[in-house]
Amino acid sequence: MGEVVPQVDVAEIQDIPDVAETRAAVVAAEIKMIDMIKEDFINLAKNYSDDIHLIDELWEEIASNYSDNTRYYHTLSHLDHLFFQLTEVKDSISSWDTILFSLYYHDIIYDTKKSDNEEQSALLAETRMKQLEVPQIMIESCKGQIRATKTHQEYTDSDTNYFTDADLSILGQNWETYLTYAENVRKEYAIYPDLIYHPGRKKVLQHFLEMERIFKTDHFYEKFEIQAKENILKEISLY
Repeated sequence: MGEVVPQVDVAEIQDIPDVAETRAAVVAAEIKMIDMIKEDFINLAKNYSDDIHLIDELWEEIASNYSDNTRYYHTLSHLDHLFFQLTEVKDSISSWDTILFSLYYHDIIYDTKKSDNEEQSALLAETRMKQLEVPQIMIESCKGQIRATKTHQEYTDSDTNYFTDADLSILGQNWETYLTYAENVRKEYAIYPDLIYHPGRKKVLQHFLEMERIFKTDHFYEKFEIQAKENILKEISLY
């Protein structure tokens, strides 16, 4: 019996995306995203300083820290995600500029071997904002918002609640997106074996489940609460 040769539809082959083209498109999209984040930071900083050299230096510091090769989730893409989420509630935010400074600096210090990343990030934000001559009241609010991302408790200040809710919004994405997030966080903690990481991760996840509400603002609660709890329970079941 002769070899059976499968029939191939040439049109189907032509529809298969070229790997190089796909990669190029991904790179182009990432470059565009970074350019937009950079432009937004420069415009923000220009509201308080006309020192272009200083502003460029501060941006390079932000870009460098969030692009560190030990980061997989806490990257510039994370900032882009937060910006998108916060833009939806911009009209409800009292100080948009303060929120933006918090966005750029809340994870600028990120060392998985340390437990004071939020405090160190808040202190660096204070230093940089003073260099830009940002009013002290905004600096204090920014520091408070950054520190709030350590525990994600409810605050009397609604801006802080919007910010921490946006920071947690990844929890309420579809399962595929959530799983990618969880896997990327695991990569950031690669120095720890599963024996240590899994109990610690479960403790963090359980902390969220024990909250009366994960999301403190009605906007984020209605949008993400149910999905977030489903995702967390599903992740816990993996360990």
